[in-house]
Amino acid sequence: MAMPQRASAGEISAAAEKPRRVLAVDYGRKRIGLALSDALGLTAQPLAILMRVNRQNDLRRLREACRTHGVTHIIVGHPLHMTGEAGEMADEAARFAARLEKEIGIGVELVDERLTSWEAEQTVAETKSSARRRKPLDDVAAAILLRDYLERTRGVARGAAAEKA
Repeated sequence: MAMPQRASAGEISAAAEKPRRVLAVDYGRKRIGLALSDALGLTAQPLAILMRVNRQNDLRRLREACRTHGVTHIIVGHPLHMTGEAGEMADEAARFAARLEKEIGIGVELVDERLTSWEAEQTVAETKSSARRRKPLDDVAAAILLRDYLERTRGVARGAAAEKA
């Protein structure tokens, strides 16, 4: 009869690590769309749309959302042109992401958001809710951005695990 193997300290530590919640931010000049992952990083759900007030107030509300939901990582949509070049809004989003990281103290990552707004429009157009179709889609775009990010990071993690095996 084979004896069960004991888990190494590294395996125990990895299993005990707290799952991380990721907040996605769809940055805009008038509104900021937010989406949140579940604790396991598997799903993305629209969270809220913040109407922009001023930098200080916007950062305070984002800090509050991070504390309330236990956010450990933030992604900010980087609105690149279809050619991949950064324009004025992409530069503004990058400055916002840097300020967010400095003010909140949570790791922030810029993520290509090309076509998320278009996909949000398509997704909501397919719903039967006319009330949802009339609302801004910034939170839905943030959820699409987050869903794509979570899928990519899971794929990278699977690939790294396969290389170790």
